[in-house]
Amino acid sequence: MKIGKINNPVFNSLESEGIKHDYQKVTASITDLARQVQGLNHRAVEQYQPVVEELLRTGCIDTRHIEHTLDGLLDFCGYPPVLQLYKRLCRHYWEINPVATASYINTYRELWDSEPEQKLTSREAGQ
Repeated sequence: MKIGKINNPVFNSLESEGIKHDYQKVTASITDLARQVQGLNHRAVEQYQPVVEELLRTGCIDTRHIEHTLDGLLDFCGYPPVLQLYKRLCRHYWEINPVATASYINTYRELWDSEPEQKLTSREAGQ
């Protein structure tokens, strides 16, 4: 027996209301999730901006501290204010370790950049 759509106006109305309710629940869940992501992005700026500013202000050359900070920033580089912090710290780190910085730039491009670009090589990084 082949089951098709039931041709009953009352049932069809109930089915439509159920779909509408499910759609509203999904939309509300997505909206809530987007708000949470936005909150995390704002918090990342609040947390990382003073760290980056201090690294730049002091001319820090502690590669572990710089790389740890870049690693943390990388998770939030889809948010433009964090991306700006990431770029500023990469510019600083380039003077200290261009090969490692090239790796961070390439990793950013792989994770976040929508346009395929050529990877930086060790030669371009000064090695």
